[in-house]
Parts: sequence; structure tokens; C-alpha cells
Amino acid sequence: MQHFSPLIVFRVKKRSEINLIRAAMTVKLNANEVVLKAGDTNQVVDNVKVDGKLIVTNQRIYFKALKEEMENSNLEILFENIMEVIFYGNGFFATKGLNVVTRDGRSLMFPLQKRDEIGQLINKMY
Repeated sequence: MQHFSPLIVFRVKKRSEINLIRAAMTVKLNANEVVLKAGDTNQVVDNVKVDGKLIVTNQRIYFKALKEEMENSNLEILFENIMEVIFYGNGFFATKGLNVVTRDGRSLMFPLQKRDEIGQLINKMY
């Protein structure tokens, strides 16, 4: 089993100095699974905004929360469970993102700067 560990750097300002805090995010990959794209996003779970990463592999889509205490918000979507991917936010000031509709009726919205790249990739996979 492989691990995908992007390095995330946070900047914290204290008057005249900037401290860098590094946090490793690890996602356990299945056999023969490869990460194709990843992008910063968030999810609203129980009226709480959860910041994280949307990771697209050759086998699934995975939402991984940045904070360990929010790990219960992690989400896995297999491609065979996707019914539709809807691109939203075409306006100049509107947030761009993807709405992933699953076969069990869930509608999961992911605001993404890389919406077009990730959305086209997901559309090819399911």
C-alpha cells in the first residue's frame, strides 16, 4: 500500500517574524492506485466548514480534511457511484467548483480553483 503525502505549509505572523508550521497529510492508497490530481477545497458538514483537499486517483475521489480533529469528515467516492458531475460558478465573481451527484442521492459540492482540470478528469473516469 502506497502513501500520498503532500506537504502543506501554513504561515503564522507574529509581529516581526513569520513561523512556518509543516503538517503532513497522508492518504492510504490501494494496490495499483495512483494520484492523478489534487486541489484545495472545503466541505460543509453539519453546518461547519471543513477545509481539506480533493484528491482524484485512478480508482476514486477522496476528500481529506486538513485538521485531524475533523477526520470524521473524510469522504471516499468510487467512480461507479457517481451519477453526474456538474460544473458551477461561471460568473466573474462567483466561486467556481464541482457538484458531484452520487447514485445514493447525495450532492457534494467542492469549490475548486482547478475546477475545469479536475472536473474533466473525473468525467473521463466514471
